[in-house]
Amino acid sequence: MNNLTINQSRLWDSLTEMAKIGATEKGGCCRLALTDIDKQGRDLFIEWCIEAGCSIHIDKMGNIFARREGFEHVSAIGTGSHLDTQPTGGKFDGIYGCLAGLEVIRSLNEQNITTRRPIEVSVWTNEEGSRFAPAMVSSGVYSGKFDLEYAHQQVDSDGISIAEALHAIGYMGDEEVGQRDLHKFFELHIEQGPVLEQEHKQVGIVTGVLGMRWYDVTFTGTAAHAGPTPMSYRKDALYAATQVFNELYQIAEREEANGARCTVGELAIIKGSRNVIPGDVTFTLDLRHAELAGLSDLEAQAKQVINNVAECTGVEIQMDNIWDSPPLAFNADCVNAVNYAVENSGLTYQRLVSGAGHDAVNIASVVPTSMIFIPSIGGISHNEAEYSSPDQVGDGCQILFDVILNEANK
Repeated sequence: MNNLTINQSRLWDSLTEMAKIGATEKGGCCRLALTDIDKQGRDLFIEWCIEAGCSIHIDKMGNIFARREGFEHVSAIGTGSHLDTQPTGGKFDGIYGCLAGLEVIRSLNEQNITTRRPIEVSVWTNEEGSRFAPAMVSSGVYSGKFDLEYAHQQVDSDGISIAEALHAIGYMGDEEVGQRDLHKFFELHIEQGPVLEQEHKQVGIVTGVLGMRWYDVTFTGTAAHAGPTPMSYRKDALYAATQVFNELYQIAEREEANGARCTVGELAIIKGSRNVIPGDVTFTLDLRHAELAGLSDLEAQAKQVINNVAECTGVEIQMDNIWDSPPLAFNADCVNAVNYAVENSGLTYQRLVSGAGHDAVNIASVVPTSMIFIPSIGGISHNEAEYSSPDQVGDGCQILFDVILNEANK
């Protein structure tokens, strides 16, 4: 077991201090991407990294790279995550991975350890997708999945583009996106689900990520007076949508053991009124599965259900696929590097597949990558009540430290 350790108290204090920026009344955080509040968090992170002796590099998507040099000019070991949150997010989602990376560097400095390879801690812009869609857009540009021009043109609900927001907070960097020379990348994150806690495991060794497909769906019926229109004569868009939800959830429940997930996260009645039959309803549909064939089958079943309901209820449909991320298996060498560190630590662990998307999914297409999870109390995330204990936070950071130290000296 490695007797070189991180400073758990300092890491917890850093998390607590960062959580003050955008703090909500219920103990969470609201730091939407590229807002003035996000700028405050970014500025503090950079201040801390400079104090730790890092050089700072910012690219044209506002991605931040804090670099600790090694004693050889070779490719770096990367780590990091994101600082932006959901509107009612928690203190740990993403932020933990960034500050744990900083703590690794601080601890190496304190113990006078110079590594062969440089170490870089990254902050990826707009991971959450709460202000700008799609989610993970900046790591997507980094990995070549999105064009820079496309990303810069994405707008928020007020019509402000990513490019405009980057300029507004002073984070439109000069560096071309995708130019960092990374050898391997390791992202530390809270699980955001209940598995590790339910199984009484201290660490998750993440072997891959579920495939995901997102849709915007519109049902168009006929708005009519709620009183004079008998039930049998209606073309009720909301009634049709609820029939779809019920069937799709049942399909996902039957396939749950294989990683199937179905979620309707947003639902809106357009120009709804108390005594008007809903004529236009929009909703989002999030489908996930551990296998590509399973995801495609889930998609096919969803389309069939929607078409059948539309035919039976007389509504018209429009279904637009806005995001497609196939199932991912992380690099075997990187997964084994995490496995080695965890087994030597004496911590209990479980190998698992992430149900959530992360920047590591995009980075994995251009750099060998894997992830480390710690438990989320109650499985809660994207919620102000999100919590992991100081010991859990310390355990995960210690594994990250051991992995990076091992890999940076190879």
